[in-house]
Amino acid sequence: MMDRHPHRPSCARRLRQEALTRGDSVHELARTIRAHCSVSSLRAHRLARGLTLKQAADALNARAASRADAPRVDGDQLGHWETGRRPRPVTLGLLCEIYDCSPQDLGLAAPAAAVIDQVRSAPDVREDDGLGSLELQVDFFRRAVDRTLAAGTVTATQLDHLDEQVLWDRERYVCTPPRPMMGSLLGHLAEVRELAAHRQPAAVQARLSELTAVLATLIADALMKLGHLTRSRSWYATARNAADDSGSTELRARVRAQAAMLPYHYGPLEAAVALAREARVLCRNRPSPTAAFAWAAEARALAKLGDSEGAQSALARAAAAFEQSRTGSTSEQDAFAFPERRFRLYESGTQTALGRTSRARRVQEAGLRLYPANTGIDPALLTFEAALCLAHDHSAAEACQLAGATLLGLAPEHRTSIVVERARDVVGALPARVRGSRAVRELREIIALPPTQV
Repeated sequence: MMDRHPHRPSCARRLRQEALTRGDSVHELARTIRAHCSVSSLRAHRLARGLTLKQAADALNARAASRADAPRVDGDQLGHWETGRRPRPVTLGLLCEIYDCSPQDLGLAAPAAAVIDQVRSAPDVREDDGLGSLELQVDFFRRAVDRTLAAGTVTATQLDHLDEQVLWDRERYVCTPPRPMMGSLLGHLAEVRELAAHRQPAAVQARLSELTAVLATLIADALMKLGHLTRSRSWYATARNAADDSGSTELRARVRAQAAMLPYHYGPLEAAVALAREARVLCRNRPSPTAAFAWAAEARALAKLGDSEGAQSALARAAAAFEQSRTGSTSEQDAFAFPERRFRLYESGTQTALGRTSRARRVQEAGLRLYPANTGIDPALLTFEAALCLAHDHSAAEACQLAGATLLGLAPEHRTSIVVERARDVVGALPARVRGSRAVRELREIIALPPTQV
C-alpha cells in the first residue's frame, strides 16, 4: 500500500539515472519507482520515462488525434487518473500504447466482473449460447484474445523481405550521397510504419521497431550531413525511442553511439560524451564492436574538450574492445558496422584534437589505405584531419592546399554541409596572423563555390 506522502519527482529522476547506469528496462524502473516513491503504477510509468504531466498528455493527444472516440486531455486530468480516478476504456487503451504496457502494468486492469460484462455485451455473445457460467465465459474470452493475437498482418516472408531491403540500404548508404538516399530510406520507413500501426505479435512488433530504429538513424545521419541539424536531432530522438521499444540492448547502445556524432561535429560536446557513455553503459563492459564504437566516440569528444587523460583512457579501452571483438565476419559495406577503417577515423579525431600530429598522421595513413575508391565522405574527413595536423604544425600553406584539394576532389553530391564545415575548421585552426595569406584566401574561395562549380 502507498503511504500518504509520495516522494517528489526529483527522487524518481535519481532512480532513473541509477537505472540507466545499471541498464534496467523502463518497466523495471517503473516498478522500482512505484515501490520506493509510493506513487501509483500509472504515475510510476510516466516518471520512469522522464515525462512531465504536460508531455505525457501531449503524447496521449497526439496518439488520439485519429480517433474520433478519444477525448482530449490535459495534465490535470492525467494527474487525476494517476491519483485514483479511472479513465474510459478507449483512453486506457491509448495510455497502454504510449507507455507500451498492459492495463495490469498501469494498475488499471478491469475487475473480473467488468470483463464478464464486456463479454456478455459483445455482439456475438448471447445468453442462450450457454455462456452463463463463469468458466464458459472465461474460456470464450481466452479464445477471443487468442484470435486477436493471431490477427497480425505481417508474415515471416514480408519481414525477411523488409530486412533484406533495409540491409541493402545500409550497404548503399556507405557510398551513396545523402540526398538520394533519403527517398529510399523514407520509402522503407513508410512501409514499416504502416505494418507497425496494426496490432502485431510481440516478436513481430520488436522486429518492426528494430527496423524503425535503423532507418531513423540513417535518416538522422543524412540530415546531419546536409546541415539540417534540428531535424537531425529530432530523428535521432525518434531512433532512440524505437530502439528502446525494440528491447534490443545492442541496438539501443548502437543508436546512441551513432547519435553522438551530431553533437561531436556541431556541439555541445558534453552531449556527445553523455550519449557515448550511455552507449557503453548499455554494453555492460562486454567487448563488442558497439562497445568499441562507444569508447571511441567518447574518446574523441573528450579530446575536443581538452580532457587529455580521459581521452587517452577511453581510446585505450576502445582499442582493447575492438581487438577482442574482431571476427572478420562483419561486412565493411554496412553503415551500422564498425570496421577497422571507421575505428581509425575516430582514433584520428582523438589524436588530432590532442595535438599528437605524428601519431595522428600514422593513423590517417593507415585508415586511408583501408578505404576503397567509392566510400563516401569518410576518406575526406580523414584528409581534413591531416590538414588540421599541418595547421597545428604551422604549415599553413600546405594545410590550405590539402583542404582545398580535398574539397575539389569530392563529387558535387558529396560536397555537403559537413565537409564544408570541416574545411572551415582548417581555416579556424590557423593563427590569426596568416589568415590573410594567399593560401587561406584561395581556400576560402573554394569553400564559397557552389557544389556544381567545384
